[in-house]
Amino acid sequence: MNRRLSSLLALICLLLSYGCTTTSDTTEANASDQSAENGKSIVCFVYHRFGDDQYPSTNVSLKDFKAHLSYLKDNGFQVLSFADAIDYLQSDGPKKKTAVITIDDGYKSFYDNALPLLSKFGFPATVYINTETVGGDDYMTWEELRSATAQKIEIGNHTHSHKYFLDESEFSRYNTFQSEIEKSQQLIKNNLGITPVTFAYPFGEFDPKMKDIVRRAGFKAAVAQNSGVISTQTDLFRCPRFPMSENYAAPDKFAAKADMLPLFIDFENPTSFMLPPNQTTPTLTLTLDPENLRLDELQCFIQGSDCEFLRLETNQISIRAKSDISSRRRTLYTITVPDKDGNWHWLSHLWINPNGN
Repeated sequence: MNRRLSSLLALICLLLSYGCTTTSDTTEANASDQSAENGKSIVCFVYHRFGDDQYPSTNVSLKDFKAHLSYLKDNGFQVLSFADAIDYLQSDGPKKKTAVITIDDGYKSFYDNALPLLSKFGFPATVYINTETVGGDDYMTWEELRSATAQKIEIGNHTHSHKYFLDESEFSRYNTFQSEIEKSQQLIKNNLGITPVTFAYPFGEFDPKMKDIVRRAGFKAAVAQNSGVISTQTDLFRCPRFPMSENYAAPDKFAAKADMLPLFIDFENPTSFMLPPNQTTPTLTLTLDPENLRLDELQCFIQGSDCEFLRLETNQISIRAKSDISSRRRTLYTITVPDKDGNWHWLSHLWINPNGN
């Protein structure tokens, strides 16, 4: 209790100095209510296209993808579907190195190029489909999706249209979002005979009410697109994933992410990913679990800006952009820190501004 009170007092001081980041959920992170005692974690990757070099920003070469799978196999990872990984995380079973391969949008290059490699290694994966595009020129058909489910592929819900829901007014946004989830669930059930139990936010974008809609829809977990490692402390309805594309997919970069550990926190402000109104250099405040961390070696990275780092007290930090990020639609704050054994821990926070570019 004293530690929490100290953290709150430090936060008040910060807000008085730098301005209040008004948001509806500037509260202690949902994740902090869960125990981190069993030390389990999951490293989750997100892919889109495979062997399709027309789209380098979302594509990985088959050579690199095969190297990723080989690394997981050679280094003793258990590779699970996302749904099974959540079950593992919440179980009393033994701790194991665990990885999840997720694929967004259901492009045909997954079926033609990636699925044969996954089958060769005996690995499952989770594919999130936007049902409106199934059978389109560049997308898998229902028949191909049925074939994939017979090869250890979990099918997840990615809404019907995959639109930018945050571009809609709040008056229509939530009804549209919920109705699209329901429509997609029904189409998947009608065509594949299954009901998805996990969800992926289109573009990784959502606000607190959208997250609550996903939770109330009965899904066991949902994935976003900020990078990081899933742990027993993670809010399961905003699970992080490391992106894999030609810029990030080199085997050494993949290996570094696969071996990353979560950064445990006791306090987070804010917990919403929405950029607070009238904020151009938003502040993220975290109270870290300092056990075994070399906090003097903490690193901070911000897209489009240098990072201003503040140490509020021994285990509480605050970071913010040094320059205006409000013109960007999405900006990622990333923190990495080593522990005394030389292992690296990773946490990121995504700021979303629907009015940005």
